[in-house]
Amino acid sequence: MVGIVSYGAYVPRYRITRKTISAAMAWFSATGVPGEKAVANYDEDPVTMAVAAGSNALIAPGGRMVDALYLATTSAPYKERQDAGIAAAALDLNPDIRTADFTDSSKAGTTALLAGCDAVQAGSARGVLVCASDCRISKPGSFEEGNYGDGAAGFVLGDSGVIAGLAGSYSVTRDFMDRWRTEDDKFAHASEDRWIRDEGYTKFIAQAISGLMKKYGLSAPDFAKVIYPCLYVREHAAIGKNLGFKPDQIQPELLTTVGDSGVAHPLLMLAAALQDAKPGDKILMASYGNGSDAMFFEVTGDIAKSNGKQDIKKHMAHKRDLTSYEKYLAFRDVLTTEKGLRGEPGSTQVTLMWRDRKVILALYGSKCKRCGTPQYPDQRICVNPDCGAVNEMEDYRFADKKARLFSYTSDSLAFSVSPPEMYGVIDFDGGGRYLLDITDCDPESLEINMPVEMTFRRRYTDEGHGIYGYFWKAKPIVA
Repeated sequence: MVGIVSYGAYVPRYRITRKTISAAMAWFSATGVPGEKAVANYDEDPVTMAVAAGSNALIAPGGRMVDALYLATTSAPYKERQDAGIAAAALDLNPDIRTADFTDSSKAGTTALLAGCDAVQAGSARGVLVCASDCRISKPGSFEEGNYGDGAAGFVLGDSGVIAGLAGSYSVTRDFMDRWRTEDDKFAHASEDRWIRDEGYTKFIAQAISGLMKKYGLSAPDFAKVIYPCLYVREHAAIGKNLGFKPDQIQPELLTTVGDSGVAHPLLMLAAALQDAKPGDKILMASYGNGSDAMFFEVTGDIAKSNGKQDIKKHMAHKRDLTSYEKYLAFRDVLTTEKGLRGEPGSTQVTLMWRDRKVILALYGSKCKRCGTPQYPDQRICVNPDCGAVNEMEDYRFADKKARLFSYTSDSLAFSVSPPEMYGVIDFDGGGRYLLDITDCDPESLEINMPVEMTFRRRYTDEGHGIYGYFWKAKPIVA
């Protein structure tokens, strides 16, 4: 049976309430959705969130057995550089794998999931890691600004140790222009909302789900949970009712807590459903975007192997309110901020980035084969004064190691979109010490010896050469 072997989710720490947005744009309140939405930190983007979700999926049993990485996003940082390739390097996957980007539609996440299952079924890959991640920019005062949220989900697909097997699928494709964006557009264009609701969501999702049930001779009572996205709260309930599903069968929407996370939206809901699933459950999921992909999974007894890192509820609970609308705009670079001389990153050395790609993207250092002392960055001479071995080193990865904060400082003079900038000397479990940026916390929350973990982030932007510089930072471990 081909299906999901493990899964992981990632929801950024920050939340902004829709009241905060509407208060700043007092004349305008386009969305009728209450609650809040997730906001990626200023050093996060679809690639870093995909790495976070993918890492959470890979730590589960059998998760490292992947021969391909598919990354789905409609908000790719690069127009011409493979984002899946960056994520694969950061996740330290074997370089002899297949990578591909899926984009241009909000159903690209489910399309990538189906393509991954097809690759495993065909025997061209033992396992495929599918990451769906979006961090879309919206025009201030728009309907999208209130609805768009940020998040990512990752799924390892295989044919052994399956926790939820893919039992069937059905797709519909429609060249329906509800929202679109060209090469030169920073913000999406949108059609009239009633038309999107009545002609798009209502019809396409229903067509996909009805087509799937007819194809496999199933009916609404056969499913424990049904998952589908919809930006309109009343219509979301109506779609399920019209298809014959009871309210307790419909997986709760994430609009009031995360927002519409684009390609990740239905996959985050699938992760939430799997967390509460029982062996034998049938889970139906449909996406939306230029049509709809519908698929259903049968949960197996291996669902009990679910790992704590897959816990989407913990990601949802760990949050910090972003009360400044101006800072929210600065995070998305909608509000341009003065960087000053201290904020200029200088010229990126592309050749150096290539030579040291494992050191930079995968956080590899070295470990002495004689005495076992690790150190970052990699060294030729052992740093242990009682050893001093020369050229007796082996590769040693620090990105997956827990650590503790030896010392720290905050700097209000260094440029930061969210000042102050924080740095810390990090002592890694098992040995090794390095100075790293600290993120996703406030200065007053830092303590000597507090546990931290590594997180892949956007370190700087070389605007002159159109390069995003990625590196690892430390962040407090969420209990």
